[in-house]
Amino acid sequence: MELLKRRIQEDGVVKGSDVLKVDSFLNHQMDIALFQEIGKEFYTRFADCGVNKILTIEASGIGIACITAQFFQCPVVFAKKSKTSNLDDSLYHTRVASFTHATVSDVVAARAYLGPEDRVLIIDDFLANGEALRGLMDILRQAGAELVGAGIVIEKAFQPGGAQLRQEGVRIESLARVASMSEAEGVVFAD
Repeated sequence: MELLKRRIQEDGVVKGSDVLKVDSFLNHQMDIALFQEIGKEFYTRFADCGVNKILTIEASGIGIACITAQFFQCPVVFAKKSKTSNLDDSLYHTRVASFTHATVSDVVAARAYLGPEDRVLIIDDFLANGEALRGLMDILRQAGAELVGAGIVIEKAFQPGGAQLRQEGVRIESLARVASMSEAEGVVFAD
C-alpha cells in the first residue's frame, strides 16, 4: 500500500535496527483518514472470506480493527492483556510474548463473543516474531472459530514470524513489508 509506505518513510523513526516508531500516525496519535484507507484495503483483500468478526489485541490494534470493521459491517472483539473485575471466569486464555515491550502477558477474551459460528479476521498493527498472532490464533482454536486470515499493517519481514506462519498455511496480508531498516538508511521495503 503505497500511501502507507510513504507515510512510514516520511514520519516513521527507526531506532537501532529493529524498532520502527510510527506513533505519530498509527499507534499513539492515530491518523483516522489513513486508517480509513487501511480498512478499505483490508476489506478489498478479504471481502470474499465471509468475515463476521474481527479479532485484535489491546491496545494498538483496536483503532485499526474498528475502522476496518465498518467495511465488513461486523463486530470487533479485542483480547485483553489483563483480566478486569467486570469479566467473569468464562474466558479463553493464552499467553503472549511482546517483542516491543519484552514482556509476557496473560491474554483473555470472553467466551460469549467468539464461537464455532464465527469466521474471523485478525487485525494487528505489527507482525515481527508472530507471538501476538499465535496467541490470537490460540484463542480462536479454543473457541472453535475459523481463522480466515490476518491483516497486518506493518510486517517486519526480516524477523521470522510472517514466514513461519505462512509456511504453516496462515493467510497473512501485510500492507507494508519491511525488508530492513537502520537509523542511517531508514526503511527498505520488501515489495
